[in-house]
Amino acid sequence: MNLSPAAHSTERSLAISRARREWIDGDLAPPPGSVQRVEPWLTRSWQRCLALGHRPQQRVVFDAVSAQSAHRVGERHHELVAAARPVLDRLSRAIADTRYFAILTDADGIVVDIGALPAGGDAAGRHARNIARVGVDLSERAVGTTAIGAALAERESVWLHQGEHFFHDTSIYTCAGAPLFGPQGDCIGMLDLTGVQVAERPELRHLAVMSARSIENALLCAQPCELLLRINWPGCVAGTDADGLLCIDGEGRITGANLAARQMLNQTPGTGRPLHCHDLFAMPPDMLFDAARRGDAGIDVPLWSGLRIHARPHAAGRAIHSAPSARPALREAEIAMIRKAVTDARGNVAEAARALGISRATVYRKLGRGKGKSR
Repeated sequence: MNLSPAAHSTERSLAISRARREWIDGDLAPPPGSVQRVEPWLTRSWQRCLALGHRPQQRVVFDAVSAQSAHRVGERHHELVAAARPVLDRLSRAIADTRYFAILTDADGIVVDIGALPAGGDAAGRHARNIARVGVDLSERAVGTTAIGAALAERESVWLHQGEHFFHDTSIYTCAGAPLFGPQGDCIGMLDLTGVQVAERPELRHLAVMSARSIENALLCAQPCELLLRINWPGCVAGTDADGLLCIDGEGRITGANLAARQMLNQTPGTGRPLHCHDLFAMPPDMLFDAARRGDAGIDVPLWSGLRIHARPHAAGRAIHSAPSARPALREAEIAMIRKAVTDARGNVAEAARALGISRATVYRKLGRGKGKSR
């Protein structure tokens, strides 16, 4: 049975109240086999707050921040702020009529930038200005369960409405949050969309996630590298924030990747040695540099898993080096022929080797030797 919005809101409020009595007050034991009333990440956040010694009735005070402290925060996170500013401006236009506003924090929950605040000098405006200040601490340890603290602790996007906040003082807020991941895959902050005494807009969770991806991509594109590789599955629309992004240095090492690239390539950050193109792609990395040098629109790249991705390489940073003219002409022609065969085979090294009448190992050896001489 479909409930009306008002009935759904009432039912949700009752579920939250009962969950609070069960998990925070300890007044009720959940019946055997009962359905979880709220999201598991929410109860984990409540439990963390209790472990910190917090109680829901405590008054929440948002500390004053000096101009010098706010300036230091901005300076410390200037790269993040620069990458996020265009996104925050777009967000402010998108949510202008909802009385929600955007907050950007670092990985510790300290506000580093904010979007445009709703107009008005009423109580809602005062509550908005309490939290929308560079330098204020909005972490879980400071203000209990919020989208900010939960997103940073859980490393996933969240939606939080009024009574789901741990403290009674913060139950006037409704917010969506999404974590931000840096080029090395570590959590560097989060993006929050908050309203004060506003109607629920759960779709803002999706907007927060997509905007967070835009910020991450802007950060990655600003990284110094030799080659910026945009990847996606063949046939997918290219040139959007859904693209995977890889930063590659002159030796073929992966120096940065966005979340989409890590998911497409099944890579978890911070595990072992830095990755090289050889670890990911079943083709010589020189082919990517050559494609960027030629200005190719894109090439299909085989993965060791047997899957293929479509890649668009772009030269970035220093110019891609050309092969020295002193290389013997015969060897140059031989390598050029092998590369053309691999290109004609759309990156399938085994197929190219069969067409040339040589072994796959020989293809790799010749192209590997060519790379060593040309760089």
